[in-house]
Amino acid sequence: MTTQESQKTSQSDRHVKIFDTTLRDGEQSPGCSMNHVEKLEFARALSLLGVDIIEAGFPIASNGDFESVRAIATEITGSSICGLARSNERDIARAWEALQFAQKPRIHVFLATSAIHREHKLRMSRDQIIAKAVESVTFARSLCADIEFSPEDAARTEIDFLCDVVGAVIEAGATTVNIPDTVGYATPAHYAGIIRTLKQRVANINQATISVHCHDDLGMAVANSLAAVEAGARQIECTINGVGERAGNAALEEIVMALKTRHDYFNLETNIRSERLYPISRLLTSITGMLVQRNKAIVGKNAFAHESGIHQDGMLKERSTYEIMRPEDVGVPKTDLVLGKHSGRAAIKDRAIELGYHLSQEQIETLFVDFKTLADKKKEVFDDDLIVLVEKHIHADAPALWKLEGLHVVTGMNLLPTATVSIRRPDGHLVQDAAIGDGPVDAIFKAVERVTGVRANLKEFVVRSVTSGKDAQGEVNLELSVESDDRSFAGRAASTDIIEASALAYLNAVNAIATRRDRQREVIGRPGAGA
Repeated sequence: MTTQESQKTSQSDRHVKIFDTTLRDGEQSPGCSMNHVEKLEFARALSLLGVDIIEAGFPIASNGDFESVRAIATEITGSSICGLARSNERDIARAWEALQFAQKPRIHVFLATSAIHREHKLRMSRDQIIAKAVESVTFARSLCADIEFSPEDAARTEIDFLCDVVGAVIEAGATTVNIPDTVGYATPAHYAGIIRTLKQRVANINQATISVHCHDDLGMAVANSLAAVEAGARQIECTINGVGERAGNAALEEIVMALKTRHDYFNLETNIRSERLYPISRLLTSITGMLVQRNKAIVGKNAFAHESGIHQDGMLKERSTYEIMRPEDVGVPKTDLVLGKHSGRAAIKDRAIELGYHLSQEQIETLFVDFKTLADKKKEVFDDDLIVLVEKHIHADAPALWKLEGLHVVTGMNLLPTATVSIRRPDGHLVQDAAIGDGPVDAIFKAVERVTGVRANLKEFVVRSVTSGKDAQGEVNLELSVESDDRSFAGRAASTDIIEASALAYLNAVNAIATRRDRQREVIGRPGAGA
């Protein structure tokens, strides 16, 4: 081997692929479901972030998921586009149908291997598991050159059997073997030991990339992922904001910044453009309504805030005394650029770009109109105000069956709270109705329920200030549930009037419920449904 070849190999070995599964595993988190428009917009943001592989969904799960994966596979270039499939030909064929037009398609096949899953879920022997895994990978490889296989619950699988499975699927054509800690059971030393053992005992392990997928049930998903790459794994599966099943997945932003900030220790590289981390975190929040805790690492509101006098004094003298990262490195604005009613389109567009958003000219025009309206209500418009407006226009094309056209609320001490709403129906007709409630917000929700006919239970209702000051915009995040569905439906809206924001957020969630019901009717109405 020449010196140049040796250097190339060494550089390749230092690269860690980032596999984002926000659109698949993340979306399975209660309240995190996305519609077709939102998935495509988020996939665009992931591609701009520099993600190596985007797991776009589970095509067999629903017609909506299939269409979203196909749209992402057709449009997005640069990143590999991946679809999940169980170990059966029907799932794999459906995944390939959605992925076949991708520039770089990948089929991700999984089958549980742990004793508890073999006995209680699959009721299959070890030999049957290996045969099924090999059969599935072989079929998938006949369709697609890039195949990933996951032995589900690998962290609780007997190590001898895990080595046998991994060796067999690589022999069958798997190009990536993922070792999932499906239930967040592992510890860093335990998990790193599994990776080292696979590298030592599986003869053909160098023919595939070792990937890791960690859940956060014990709060160790990021630590386990980092321990695994130290042991030789070269792909990490993660999600923005750490969203996912139960306690979530390893957070992409934490993994990337750990590798970047401690490059002296890990000596590993990723393709992630870290300055886009904060904007994409905000984008996910705006789509799902899942707020990021203030003290969340990297993207939390307090991540670069200093209140202690000792800390402030140290920061003023030397920034590195209390900050190991610069806020600009993750896309957090250094200072608020104050915009006002005299600001022009160019200033608005430039600031949106600085904050990590790319808008069409049509979106800029409508954003400018809303900005002027807000600027007339507020003396100063801050970055966070602008972010709320931008996110509203990013999702302007999302389906909205019911649209709020008017709202009138009467409330006060010793008065019966009453709300009157004017709502545009899906057929274009304007409907008005009124209701009374325990308070103005309750009255609005009941009035909306009367017009739409969508009855739901309010599970969560949160109001927060977007910026500081008496004239700050109020942001409302809420979550609804319905008896006929096990999913939660999120709604989010912002306005300088929190009563208006409450109405808009509630109607957003109602639209999500109505849209899902329409899709379910389509599925039931398709030939062969229920067979």
